[in-house]
Amino acid sequence: MNVVLIGSGGREHAIAGKLFQSEKVDNIYIIPGNAGTAEIGINISLDTDDHNNIIEFCKNHEVNFVIIGPEAPLASGLSDNLRKTGIKVFGPSQKAAQIESDKSFAKDLMNEYNIPTAEYKTFSSKDYDNTLIYLKSISYPVVIKASGLAAGKGVSICNDFNEAKIAVDNCFVNSKYGQSGNTIVIEEFLEGDEFSIFAITDGKDYVLLPAAQDHKRIGEGDTGENTGGMGAYAPVPFVTHELLTEVENQIIKSTLKALTDKGSPYSGCLYAGLILTDEGPKVIEFNCRFGDPETQVVLPLIDGDFFNLLYSTAEGKVDIDAVKYNGGSALGVVLVSGGYPGKYKKGFEINGLDKIKHPSIQIIHAGTKEENGKILTNGGRVLNIIGLNKENNITACNKTAYEAIHKVNYQDIHFRKDIGYRALNS
Repeated sequence: MNVVLIGSGGREHAIAGKLFQSEKVDNIYIIPGNAGTAEIGINISLDTDDHNNIIEFCKNHEVNFVIIGPEAPLASGLSDNLRKTGIKVFGPSQKAAQIESDKSFAKDLMNEYNIPTAEYKTFSSKDYDNTLIYLKSISYPVVIKASGLAAGKGVSICNDFNEAKIAVDNCFVNSKYGQSGNTIVIEEFLEGDEFSIFAITDGKDYVLLPAAQDHKRIGEGDTGENTGGMGAYAPVPFVTHELLTEVENQIIKSTLKALTDKGSPYSGCLYAGLILTDEGPKVIEFNCRFGDPETQVVLPLIDGDFFNLLYSTAEGKVDIDAVKYNGGSALGVVLVSGGYPGKYKKGFEINGLDKIKHPSIQIIHAGTKEENGKILTNGGRVLNIIGLNKENNITACNKTAYEAIHKVNYQDIHFRKDIGYRALNS
């Protein structure tokens, strides 16, 4: 079968590598892909916003199945347009993708269906004065989120009114996140350990993949600005069978029912970003696709036919026996461009990748491109270095990953040196 994979990041490189293992897959076309995906399949330079061109490509190349990696094409309705032509798609409809693309929609849904989450209020840019009045009346810290898509960067944790006003001004006055910031959600700050769950679902039945924990902040000890993710590890030691059962019953099943009730049955990967509070697990956010960088550490931990898991979901009946956890662990460190998540330069040559030849290491490309035989930086998040261990030893994964990282170099390289610290210190 010929498959199209939409996206260009580390998540897509990891997915492409897993698809390549399936005997059912003939050709993998990645739109637009990166230097890593080019070694697995065929990169196609098409604009993912141009739905008609993608549909035309699928028709011309006998593509039977499309997997949509990033959130933006899902939010713009690419899955709906592909399905109208008879092409099977892994990824929710535009309406169901609102679970990520519209945080106010997601919060209202959770509130209506008693899905545990932080207390919140929603404000629009027209309510600027009332927003400030509200912020003067509450206790801190609080979390302020742009309601729309902001590439993982539209979240601010504010310790006082002044910080909160800056976050509001970034959305309402400075338009830092464009239209995505025209509506904001102000939430209570929840304390506890965070973790992520991927539910591969046809809208009713689902398969849960191993829990992961990512590191959002740019600096060690979870300090500084939020990013798209600086690293992750899986599985998460404190996510027990009992906790997972609680998450299933209170969150996953309830959310799928809520979306079906609202006429938006969910098919694809439902990402639940969760936090374990003193009152039990609560939802921080939902995403409408595989998380990045969590995917890069979760996929190495599953055996079986990953393609069949996704394709059966797209057909409307997820194969709950397609994959299983293999008992191992993985830890990934994201190498970024200096200045990220702010302004950064691209086009620097990456050296040392050829020196990493270890069976317990995976090199995942994110923001890279190949030019004249050289691998160059081409984004904020550049590479993921993944340390693997068959015995579920996070400490060994950490050691392996960081030993490999020291062989890699490019101008303005930056990475966190403490990925996995919560598991290592537990």
